Amino acid sequence: MKTVQSKFRGTGVAIVTPFRKSGAVDFDAFSRIMDHTIDGGCEYIVVLGTTGESPAISKHEKKALIEFAVEKNSGRVPLVVGIGGNNTSEVVLSIHNTPLKGIAAVLSVCPYYNKPQQEGIFQHFNTVSEACPLPVILYNVPGRTGSNISASTTLRLARECKNIIGIKEASGNIDQVSQVLKHRPDGFLVISGDDALSLSLLALGADGVISVVANAFPAEFSGMVRYGLMGDFIKAREIHFKLLDIMNALFADGSPAGVKAALEIRQLADNYLRLPLVPVNNETYKLIKQLLS
Repeated sequence: MKTVQSKFRGTGVAIVTPFRKSGAVDFDAFSRIMDHTIDGGCEYIVVLGTTGESPAISKHEKKALIEFAVEKNSGRVPLVVGIGGNNTSEVVLSIHNTPLKGIAAVLSVCPYYNKPQQEGIFQHFNTVSEACPLPVILYNVPGRTGSNISASTTLRLARECKNIIGIKEASGNIDQVSQVLKHRPDGFLVISGDDALSLSLLALGADGVISVVANAFPAEFSGMVRYGLMGDFIKAREIHFKLLDIMNALFADGSPAGVKAALEIRQLADNYLRLPLVPVNNETYKLIKQLLS
């Protein structure tokens, strides 16, 4: 029997939000990138994650992007939408006000800036879980949020909150992720949130990745993940090493600046970001172009 969790095993793409020179959302480019990633074999798409520059997108634009993604997708792959924040009641309100028809799950980031205790993190996600009509995937990225969801808190949420079905782990702490993998309840997903560590986590038993790099290299990256999930680490490692230099280049000046440069070089979207983010510097752009060629 196909479970809800099985929809999110493999490669998810944290899709960028393309912009025009005027600053407006470029829905034509958004459409092209959706087709590019789906045709490339990725299993699902995440809209309005960190890579989608969600902190710089208005509520009106978020609604328009979700509705556009649902219509464009036309049921081809599961869609996940990012809804998170550091004000619990505001996150709950956002869940209630977001059009969720056609959405398969919600990705919710650990509260940032406030630096809550582990009990506060648990209570936050427990409240979000109770308010959300869809499955919830936790997102742990302490390098951005300043707060880490510990292994024990992740496992407590996995056991006590029935609709929290997994975690996107971008802590970079292999021991912490290993503890979650070792003790997780049946069916609880552990998803890599770090492209360069994805193969290592797959070897430990992770269920896949939510990738930035797959915006530009969907076929290659999803192929690597599939080989890893099948246990063919010789083929998976070959693709990993093929992509390693470009992965490092894409993150050299931060994300999503690097992948937006690659998408421009591949003529899929223009290279515009919203402040406070800016494009990669000239040296990094030249390096990305050289590696792509």
